[in-house]
Amino acid sequence: MTVKISNKIVGYRVKKADPAAGESAATPQQDNTPVQMNENIERPDFLLGTTYKIKPPVAEHAMYITINDILLNEDTDHESRQPYEVFINSKSMEHFQWVIALTRVISAVFRKGGDVTFLVEELRSVYDPNGGYFKKGGVFMPSLVAEIGAVIEKHLKAIGLLESEEMSETTKRILAEKRAEFEASTSTATNDEKSSDYPANATMCGKCSTKAVIVMDGCATCLSCGDSKCG
Repeated sequence: MTVKISNKIVGYRVKKADPAAGESAATPQQDNTPVQMNENIERPDFLLGTTYKIKPPVAEHAMYITINDILLNEDTDHESRQPYEVFINSKSMEHFQWVIALTRVISAVFRKGGDVTFLVEELRSVYDPNGGYFKKGGVFMPSLVAEIGAVIEKHLKAIGLLESEEMSETTKRILAEKRAEFEASTSTATNDEKSSDYPANATMCGKCSTKAVIVMDGCATCLSCGDSKCG
């Protein structure tokens, strides 16, 4: 604001700055807000990575899924490991185009930040019109994309973004006893019939998609996740 001086100046003095105010202005306050994952974070030269191998029967060669993580707020109470990018490699070129597109989209979602766990449910709900398959261990996969989603789920659990549903030791002991009793009461399957870690005549569980449900005393129980129709 401009002020016009109409009277004659007869004296003046220099106003000194307030030391406290000057120190406060010269020293900016430090922002201790934890850094959240966002698309403006530049990729560092070094990232922590984990590689998972899958061998689906619908693919000629194995696929290697590498997920790289970035460490945010390192050496602080808010330190966290967040997924940053994903790569899928295989000798097979059959699925090359959509695999590249999928990795770019997933990596973009990772870098965007926020809750990325929704990707697991979206990928695992993709069904192949030609039918799914059972992977090793008797777990049913509705599609190859669903198995990639299962790998991402496993990784998110490993870095703490998803909680693992661990059974108690008591539940594990009860399931082991049920399995031993069931196998003792049925005919032993041959080596060719045993394609999974569970009894050959087990049926698929609607909760964990594992072919591990047996019926004993009129009660259907899953030997994999413990789900039971009898409560």
